[in-house]
Amino acid sequence: MSATVVRVKGMDEFQAALEANKGAERIFAMFCGGKDESGNSWCPDCVQAEPVVMSVVEKETTDADAFIYVDVGDRATWKPKDNPFRVHSDLRLTGVPTLLQIGSPKKLVESECFNAEVVAMLFED
Repeated sequence: MSATVVRVKGMDEFQAALEANKGAERIFAMFCGGKDESGNSWCPDCVQAEPVVMSVVEKETTDADAFIYVDVGDRATWKPKDNPFRVHSDLRLTGVPTLLQIGSPKKLVESECFNAEVVAMLFED
C-alpha cells in the first residue's frame, strides 16, 4: 500500500494537514500552482511533474507515510515575494512544483520533479 494522499489549498489547510498527519512515519509534500474549475493548473511545470511524482508516490511510499498535495493558489497569489509559502521558515519555497520531505533537507524544485528516478531518490531512507 502507498501513502495516504491529502489534497489541500493554501497555508492554513496545509498546516492543518501537517497536524492531522503528525503520526505518520514520513510526511512528503508537493506544492503546485492552483487549478481552475476544469482541473488545469496555470503552471506548466506542475502539469508535467504531477503524473511523474504521483506514480512514484504509489511505488515508493507505504501506508505509514503521508503525502500532502498543496495548491499554492493562482499565479497572482503565488508570485508576490511575501507569499506565505515563500516566507515560511521551514519551507522557503522558490518555485513550483516543489517536492519535499517534512523535517528533512530533501527537496526537489521545478524541473527536478520531471525525472522519475530523481523523484524516487527523494523517497529513499
